[in-house]
Amino acid sequence: MKRSEINALIAANEAFIAGMGFALPPFCRWSAAEWAEKGAECDEIRDNMLGWDVTDFGSGDYEKVGLFLITLRNGNQKDSRYTKPYAEKLMISKEGQVCPMHFHWYKQEDIINRGGGVLCMQLFNAAADESIDTESPVTVVCDGVRRTVPAGTVLELGAGESCTLTQRIYHSFWAKPGCGRCLLGEVSQCNDDSADNRFAVPCGRFAAIEEDEAPYRLLCNEYPAAK
Repeated sequence: MKRSEINALIAANEAFIAGMGFALPPFCRWSAAEWAEKGAECDEIRDNMLGWDVTDFGSGDYEKVGLFLITLRNGNQKDSRYTKPYAEKLMISKEGQVCPMHFHWYKQEDIINRGGGVLCMQLFNAAADESIDTESPVTVVCDGVRRTVPAGTVLELGAGESCTLTQRIYHSFWAKPGCGRCLLGEVSQCNDDSADNRFAVPCGRFAAIEEDEAPYRLLCNEYPAAK
């Protein structure tokens, strides 16, 4: 992805998020120059990859395969300094833009439609060999109600609705075409994008960036070391 594209997406989505009445934490407003002056007091943000995350999953076509995320809080199972057992993300899914099919070995999560359009989510179980099980029914909980649906079912979640995904449930999601983009929330156990994503088709988690202009905001994997 070009840096100019990432900058434009962040600026546009800042306005969208504000328009939805959601206030972001202060570190989301820090510039690259401000980050260069931050010391060890900000290590929790660095070490747990809080902040902006724009990815095309290595597809080269963000509009078709991608996701816009902000990690708001996160613990760290690999570092005893960070004792939070939970994480929270904000995400924006565009109409027809697919987040690739994947599951998590460790993390259990709730995906919540915070507002906007209709979220479509396709579900499969993982087979013993971690391939997609196209036969067995999938059991999830949606807002406290247990549901068992056929493999490959596409749930539609309206504003305020959510789905709880336990470990080893393959899921892919997108905003339903014709209904507008979705502002999504994720509440989960600690998030580890370096080791807890099993994609059905191998892909990159973070985008390769072509630096055609200076960054408007640094991404969560770009912070400089403490001053």
